[in-house]
Amino acid sequence: MPNANEDTPALSQVQQRAVSELLRVAPVADDLARRFQEAGFSLALVGGSVRDALLGRLGNDLDFTTDARPEDVLRIVRPWADAVWDVGIAFGTVGAQKQARVEGVERCFQIEVTTYRSEAYDRTSRKPEVSYGDSIGQDLVRRDFTVNAMAVALPEKDFIDPHGGLEDLAARVLRTPGTPEESFSDDPLRMMRAARFAAQLDFEVAPEVVTAMKEMAERIEIVSAERVRDELNKLILSAHPRKGLTLLVDTGLADRVLPELPALRLERDEHHRHKDVYDHTLIVLEQAIALEENGPDLTLRLAALLHDIGKPRTRRFEKDGRVSFHHHEVVGAKMTKKRMTALKYSNELVKDVSRLVELHLRFHGYGTGEWTDSAVRRYVRDAGPLLDRLHKLTRSDCTTRNKRRAAALSRAYDGLEERISQLQEQEELDAIRPDLDGNQIMEVLGVKPGPAVGQAYKHLLELRLENGPMEYDAAVAALKEWWAEQN
Repeated sequence: MPNANEDTPALSQVQQRAVSELLRVAPVADDLARRFQEAGFSLALVGGSVRDALLGRLGNDLDFTTDARPEDVLRIVRPWADAVWDVGIAFGTVGAQKQARVEGVERCFQIEVTTYRSEAYDRTSRKPEVSYGDSIGQDLVRRDFTVNAMAVALPEKDFIDPHGGLEDLAARVLRTPGTPEESFSDDPLRMMRAARFAAQLDFEVAPEVVTAMKEMAERIEIVSAERVRDELNKLILSAHPRKGLTLLVDTGLADRVLPELPALRLERDEHHRHKDVYDHTLIVLEQAIALEENGPDLTLRLAALLHDIGKPRTRRFEKDGRVSFHHHEVVGAKMTKKRMTALKYSNELVKDVSRLVELHLRFHGYGTGEWTDSAVRRYVRDAGPLLDRLHKLTRSDCTTRNKRRAAALSRAYDGLEERISQLQEQEELDAIRPDLDGNQIMEVLGVKPGPAVGQAYKHLLELRLENGPMEYDAAVAALKEWWAEQN
């Protein structure tokens, strides 16, 4: 295991990594395989698990394939696993969790066992039709790419690679086991998976695959929004999202799943006329990623990707020759909400990303002068729990090649963050509230619950934002003065 082209240095390194990785998970994989053997079935590590083992990056998620039908898999796995779930059983997949000590370390493995299968789309259906196969050869030929169509039969550890996946892995190229047209007809989502794997693995996509993606892009429209969204998320959260997004745009797939992105290619950025908004957007995304501190942040990355999508609809040619995009952040926030809702994102994520898009220009609205305490309070209040992400998005939005201008913007934002920090220490900005609560307002004004209380609360909040904290007596006096004006 593996035994192809042993004289090729790249393949030799791949083989050594694979042996090391497979030995590491052998206690779990071999134990499970023996149970299948005793029950009269075969078991093989397959797909992404084999690919990742060959790349030296196999984690705790293990994918297996077997000739056992799902009900047999359940019967074998239940006494062995710590937990079992059958939510994917309609597609022939049984999930399990197994705690095991490997190399002296306790690890928790997430396992999926899928019956040999083939699946294809009816041209009028959004759901794949599943039929079970009888051989691993049938199973591998239906997989998306050759690098995912390799298997290791267990416990013997025989390497199975009928479609040259090992060589494609060494060459870092994505090809399909059969023709791309057949593969994408079976499941059009594989076109997006090509872009996702290119982004995740930093692989190139074979020319014939790219051609098929261009010719068959319209087929993606029969795939459910949820599946498209999940694939898009994996791409955006990958190590090289620009690579995958560029492929989606160049093949026409983005026109059907995220049309706001290719629309940016036709526009010019108002500050940087040497580059279009599309290129600017991809740079902003990369710069936002560079600022991440705790791993990939989907909210931040989506906001960076969508922050300027309002520009095409707001472009105006001014008399002095400039191009303006007035209120593109407001229009963009509405477009973001509409697109993310269509892709079935959660209400909370839609709200957060839309808010970041709406606020991404707020910093520039204050100009280069000194920020007042009131402006700082409103900035923090409006950002709320998104403040840290807004900091990152605003800093990322500077893509000018003018080093002096870039440095000035950076210093200005440094100053803002310092002001926020100072005021947070003094005034607890994260929890800005009026100096009187609702009960106190009703007591001072002698009123019962109703619209007047809400109006008074809002007035006191504005005073708090404008002037900072007030003593109780001063707040009562201000409330009474406002109340007298209302009556």
